[in-house]
Amino acid sequence: MADILYTYKGSVYANITNKCNCRCTFCIRFVKDGVGDADTLWHQTNPTKAEVLDAIRDFDFSGYDELVFCGYGEPTCQLDILLEAAAFAKEKKGLKIRLNTNGQGSVENGRDIVPELAKVIDSVSVSLNSPSKEEYEEVTRPLHSNGFENMLEFTKRCREEIKDVRWSIVDVLPQEEIDRCLALSREHDIPLRIRKKT
Repeated sequence: MADILYTYKGSVYANITNKCNCRCTFCIRFVKDGVGDADTLWHQTNPTKAEVLDAIRDFDFSGYDELVFCGYGEPTCQLDILLEAAAFAKEKKGLKIRLNTNGQGSVENGRDIVPELAKVIDSVSVSLNSPSKEEYEEVTRPLHSNGFENMLEFTKRCREEIKDVRWSIVDVLPQEEIDRCLALSREHDIPLRIRKKT
C-alpha cells in the first residue's frame, strides 16, 4: 500500500489521491515512484476518508507544525476528504494546513470551492508553471478547458479569502519564462516561489 503520509525536507505531506486533472510534462510521478521517505506514492486504490483520518491520528507529528496536502494526485479531486482531513488535523493535532494545488479545483468540483477551503486551509501554493495561456496548456496539459484562466481565477479567489497564497514554478523553465512569471506575479500581487526540480 502506498504511503498516505510522508516526510520530505522537514515537512509532513498528505498523499490522499492519485487522481489528477493535469498531465504536467515535468511531473515527478512520471519519473519515480516515491518522494522523501515514501517508498511509493502510487495508491493501488485511493484511500478512503477513514484511512486518511487514521493515518493522521496515528502519525507522530512531534517537531512538525504543518501538514501539506500534496502527493501524486491533485488534492482537490478528493475535496470531501481534503476538507475533513484538514479540519481533523487542525483540531486534533494543532497543525497549520497548506494546500499545494494546480488551481483547477473549482472547475473540477463545479463550484467555487474557495470559501470551503478558507475554513480549514491556512496557506495555498498554486502551480503557475508558465506565464501565458499557450505555454500553460502545452506544459500543464489540463483536462478541463480554459485551464490557465481557471488557475488564475482560483488563485485570485484564494487571495481574497485565504490571504497567504503564492504561485510556484519549477526552475527548469528558461530564464525568459521565469522573468515573465515574475512580471505576472507583480501584476497580480501574488508572491512567486521558484522551486528546484525534485
